[in-house]
Amino acid sequence: MKLTLCAVGKLGATVENNLAKDYISRAGQTGRGLGVSAVELIEVDARKAAKAQTSALLKAQEADAIRDALGEPGILITCDEHGDALTSRQIARRIEGFKDRGERRVTFLIGGADGLDPSLLEASAFSLAFGPQTWPHALARVMLAEQLYRGLSILAGSPYHRD
Repeated sequence: MKLTLCAVGKLGATVENNLAKDYISRAGQTGRGLGVSAVELIEVDARKAAKAQTSALLKAQEADAIRDALGEPGILITCDEHGDALTSRQIARRIEGFKDRGERRVTFLIGGADGLDPSLLEASAFSLAFGPQTWPHALARVMLAEQLYRGLSILAGSPYHRD
């Protein structure tokens, strides 16, 4: 199974991007022994959609760019403020469930500043929330990358996670 973290926007050479990539690398290393073939980051360039006049149009244009970048996303999990606030162990179990079902790809999606187009939310297996606070996009990416690493570490029996 392949895990994909897809995010609208490019972070460039920032501390947050380096940290997210570090957690993605760690997740990839940890996942190998669990049947996770790869953990990848796909950044979707939102600049083309930025000329949209309304939030709804912007979200629709971003959704098209996301679909183009992803191709077949497999199981889609969206990050949304109205989603489920899952524990790290619950995230791990959901990843394990997808793997055990033989899913080939699971994609976690972080939208742009205006959120995700309703069509993507409807297509998702579930939505994941990082709590009621508002988080900067770059930190949401780091937190998701860390949770993918933590989830795989839990499944691998690593002492990284402590209850």
